[in-house]
Amino acid sequence: MTGIRITAVLVSLTLGLTAAAQQEPNEVREKRDPVRDFFEKLDTEYHGFYEVRGGARLMDDPHESKDLSIGEARYQFDLLSMRDWGDIKVKGDAYGDLVEEQAVFDLREANVFLRPTGSMDLKLGRQVLTWGTGDLIFINDVFPKDWVSFFIGRDTEYLKAPSDAVKVSLFSNTANLDVVYTPEFDSDRYITGDRLSYYNPILGRRAGEDDEMMISRRREFFEEDETAIRLYRNIRNYELALYGYWGYWKSPAGFNPTMTRAIFPELYVYGASVRGTVGKGIANAEVGYYDSVDDRAGDDPLVNNSEMRYLLGYTQEIARDFTAGVQYYVEQMLDYGDYEDSLFPSSKSRDEFRHVTTLRLTKLLMNQNLMLSLFTYYSPSDADVYMRPLVNYKASDQLMYEVGSNVFFGDEEHTFFNQFHNNTNLYFGVRYSF
Repeated sequence: MTGIRITAVLVSLTLGLTAAAQQEPNEVREKRDPVRDFFEKLDTEYHGFYEVRGGARLMDDPHESKDLSIGEARYQFDLLSMRDWGDIKVKGDAYGDLVEEQAVFDLREANVFLRPTGSMDLKLGRQVLTWGTGDLIFINDVFPKDWVSFFIGRDTEYLKAPSDAVKVSLFSNTANLDVVYTPEFDSDRYITGDRLSYYNPILGRRAGEDDEMMISRRREFFEEDETAIRLYRNIRNYELALYGYWGYWKSPAGFNPTMTRAIFPELYVYGASVRGTVGKGIANAEVGYYDSVDDRAGDDPLVNNSEMRYLLGYTQEIARDFTAGVQYYVEQMLDYGDYEDSLFPSSKSRDEFRHVTTLRLTKLLMNQNLMLSLFTYYSPSDADVYMRPLVNYKASDQLMYEVGSNVFFGDEEHTFFNQFHNNTNLYFGVRYSF
């Protein structure tokens, strides 16, 4: 009965958004004038949207009690105030999560942007950070990700979680430099078993809400901090970049048996990338060395080994309004012999090399108002697949409909994608923008 009531609420909200979008423009503007007028008096731009999303599992999951994968009504506001001395940006989401039965406010941005000199930018506060060349594959982009949002059907925007950081950008004719300092470690919004089941290597099986992962978090301000840098420049049609990161694994990558909790071991990352025109498309290559500081010898079975990560990609429009992109990604575990020797007898072993290919197909129709998209991960080494089909229809400048799915399957329950097999879901969304 609870699922029926939740579905009824979502349908009612969806019909309300659709009805609002179908009103005459003058009516809509009249209703929104008080809020917009208030911010205009403050010389502040005001944008945002209302959104309803609902989705359900397509598989029976014995580790999760809810059949709904997502059910929420969301309001996002985006404020930008441009002053002579700099910009102030505040962006947040307020939503009712009907699956978790709670109201949530997620402050995604709250920062000040300054330009002290012509060759220097400074951004202070909460911000969403990204760099690197991968398409939904991240090597040198070690900023926090929200994997729960990604797997349950929220907009891809929410894959990138915010950081509380200071970003300094320096520009010159020789090269440009970005430096990001985060005084308190910002982890991923990772999978714990709450809402999404996963394979727990300590238990040796899939786990869910009855066996949530217990975490030892890092919260020492200025002591457990992070620093990331990017040095880059353009040479003709190519962007070349070098990266460095000094911090911690962003999702739990170790286990403390004394506390019986998962931990975030120390991690340094060094890498490089190149992206530019090749033939009729855009090619990219990226590499990263993951230095697992707490297990450099590779003989601690409770801490991730160091790794090398490699990526090659290519994207091209192969027909009018039809684009294809492919990527080939490899994770190489270092000190693999020591890793094998240190394994507990009943543990599932990882491969020394994990291979992943991706394919993105995007077709635009109806004057580019209808988008058909499919993004597929396939790992030949793990023999598992993750598919993200999506249909997005822009009915007007304000109203958008979306239907999508997250599909996981494979041979073994412990592989990266197939561990989420029981979380396979179908979702829909309606958004009204202003």
